[in-house]
Amino acid sequence: MGYGIGAAVAFLTRINKLLSHKVSTMKLRYKVLNSILAVIVLLIGSVAIAIGYTEDCEPAASTTSENTMKAVIYRCYGGPEVLEYVDVAKPTPLDDEVLVEVHAAGVNPLDWHYMRGAPYVMRLMSGIGAPNRQTMGVDFAGVVEAVGKDVTKFKVGDRVFGGRSGAFGEYLAMPETKAIAHIPANMTYEQAAAVPIAAITALQALRNLGEVEAGEKVLINGASGGVGTYAVQIAKYYGADVTGVNSTRNVAMVLGIGADRVIDYKKDDYTTQDVKYDLIIDMVGNHSLTKNADVLKPTGRLVNVGSIAKGNWIGPLIKPIQTIFINPITDPEIVGFVATMNQEDIEILAKMMEEGKLTPVLDKSFPLAETADAVAYSETGRARGKIIVTVK
Repeated sequence: MGYGIGAAVAFLTRINKLLSHKVSTMKLRYKVLNSILAVIVLLIGSVAIAIGYTEDCEPAASTTSENTMKAVIYRCYGGPEVLEYVDVAKPTPLDDEVLVEVHAAGVNPLDWHYMRGAPYVMRLMSGIGAPNRQTMGVDFAGVVEAVGKDVTKFKVGDRVFGGRSGAFGEYLAMPETKAIAHIPANMTYEQAAAVPIAAITALQALRNLGEVEAGEKVLINGASGGVGTYAVQIAKYYGADVTGVNSTRNVAMVLGIGADRVIDYKKDDYTTQDVKYDLIIDMVGNHSLTKNADVLKPTGRLVNVGSIAKGNWIGPLIKPIQTIFINPITDPEIVGFVATMNQEDIEILAKMMEEGKLTPVLDKSFPLAETADAVAYSETGRARGKIIVTVK
């Protein structure tokens, strides 16, 4: 019996050692996993602190160039007060570039996003702490003043428009193969300057991702804004049946640019109506993705272009993040969208304007010296069509 008890004790002792070893191993694994998690959290926190950091504005450095021009720049992130109207060096075109004397420039939400460096993730491209590039503005229209020796598409005196950083200035230089084209004879400089970013966004959202076809029912949420006014007209250009969604004060304007009908969002909610759409282009993001999906046909598409959500971190990115998770589980296709500037699409838009199929809707105009006021007005989200900065 003593032998049996001894064997049992030895067996239990061995089991205890094995369990102790297993527990010890599990503790070690937890320690390793916790250490890895702590490092990940530390890295994320460090990146968040870095991209959220904003440097103080340093005094503006005076230009040493004898050939100067007036321009609006920003040397640090912040509100419209960081925009400065100063003298800077006038650019000199390279062999493949054209020098454009800017007559008018268009204001876009992109301008104040860069101005504020928000959402902060943008700073990974625009600069940590302070902007890498101080120029402001993208949409421009003007006259070719000089050309490089290799330029063949444009000549001195040509009226041109397009997209290039530095549009809030008296001159800019850019390659002739980038987003630049001739202004149609029936368009003013102000009209042409209102086109590039907003109209390309509308065109690519409808054509590339929306794959719009003649006869389809298309709803434009935010039809009275910069992108929306172009989306209504381009959808009609492709033969769609267009419903615009906007406020009461803009109903007549949206009908006037071609919408077949308008829903006043202050009176009606399009997501509760018994109508199914083939395509929704959403510039507002004031309804959930699932509610939008409910008013789409099974083969329908929702293209998220923008959002009214505010915030320096997640706010403006909520819809793109939600899209990643919701698109795989819904029958209608739900996609996010970022436009890309290119010469081919600028030329397509020029052709539409020449044919009278695309007419820019202009809101307020501001002189170059008051660009800060123009950007502040853009931030309100109340613009009816496009805001213009007149340069010459």
